[in-house]
This record gives sequence, structure tokens and C-alpha cells, in this order.
Amino acid sequence: MTETVSTEHPHEPHADLGGKLNRLRAGVLGANDGIVSVAGIVVGVAGATTDSTTIATAGIAGLVAGALSMAGGEYVSVSTQRDTERAQLRLEERELQEMPEAEERELAEIYEQKGLSPELAAEVARELTEKDALQAHAEAELGIDPDHLTSPWQAAWASLVAFTVGALPPLLAIVWTSTSARVWACAAAVVAGLALTGLISAKLGDARVGRAIARNVGVGALTMLVTYYVGVLFGTTVG
Repeated sequence: MTETVSTEHPHEPHADLGGKLNRLRAGVLGANDGIVSVAGIVVGVAGATTDSTTIATAGIAGLVAGALSMAGGEYVSVSTQRDTERAQLRLEERELQEMPEAEERELAEIYEQKGLSPELAAEVARELTEKDALQAHAEAELGIDPDHLTSPWQAAWASLVAFTVGALPPLLAIVWTSTSARVWACAAAVVAGLALTGLISAKLGDARVGRAIARNVGVGALTMLVTYYVGVLFGTTVG
């Protein structure tokens, strides 16, 4: 029986697994923020008025403002992080040019601290330096992959989409439902959405699912309760 040897590298598809998980967590948090923020707005306005146009306008404005705010904040944050990483890479590149032997010894010491013998650590450091010195030092010393720096635009778009996806269910539920049931319909959409994001976040973090869902739904319920009665009070006062 002939054994087939695969020429593929089984670990390559998972090389950026940590980064993908972080982006997925950020997406879940963005969706969660969209659910709670927009639900709070529309429920609060629904407590003050029964006019569907007013409620829809407030909800759409909250969705647009929140999505743009999330995207802008993520763009600025990731841009700052990327600039810092580039500065660190430039410094590392200069050090490799000015004192290559000292940098190679430093790389060997890193692998010694990870458990390799001094001889093997020196050999690994030498071979990695010969192959791609900057790549080797950036990953070992800085925890940075020079070929896969985070894109600010990608992060911004992901945040914008995540917030919008989270915000749409409570907005559509309260706008498309009759006046007598709109708050309850919105509440049901919020509970379902927060239960889903709580489940996903628990799975990603290997945490207790029940506790994560209860915490998520509890925060959303409290937000809607407070904003609804603020709306009722405001509507009564103005009226």
C-alpha cells in the first residue's frame, strides 16, 4: 500500500489564527454595540412619542452616527498601532545593519529562554538570520509579522458593517410593528441578538455560555428599560 505524502503545509492556513480571532471578537463587540445603542435610542424615542417617522428617523440617525463613529475610532486606533509597528520595524532594521552580530546573539538568547540549548539556539538564530533577518527578529522580539500588518481601512469597514448588522434588527422590529407591540418586538429582537453575540463571544473566549448570554441580555434589557422611561418622562414633561 503506497502512502501519499502531502506537499501542503498543514499549519499555513492557521498562521494568522490569532489575528482572525481578534477580528472576529471585534466584529462581535461591534454588533453588540449596534444592538444596544440603537435599541436604546428607538425605545427611548418610542417612550416619548408614537410617531413612526420620528422613531425611524432617530433610529437611522443613531445607526449612521454609531457606525461612522465605530469605523472612525477603529481607523484611528489601528493607524496609530500600525505607525508604531512600522517605527519599531525601522529601528530593528537599523540595528540589524549597524550591529548584526549583537542582534544575532540577542535572537539566540530569546530561543534559549524558550528552552533550546545554547548550541541549538545559536544555530537556529544563524539560519533564521540568513534567511530573513528582519522577519526573524520582528516575530521573536516584537511579536510583529512585517508582511501582515493590520489594515486600518479593513478594520474600519469591519466595524462599520458589524455595528450596522447589529443595529438593523431592533430598528426594523420597532418600525415595522404596530404601535401597541413595537416595544416588545424590539425587545425580542434585542434579546435574540444579544443571546447570539453572547454565545459567540463565549465560544471564542472558551467561557461559560450561560453566564455570557445572561450578562449580555441583562445589559441590553437594562439599557432599554432606562431609556424607555427617560423617553416617557421626557414626553410627559414636554407634552
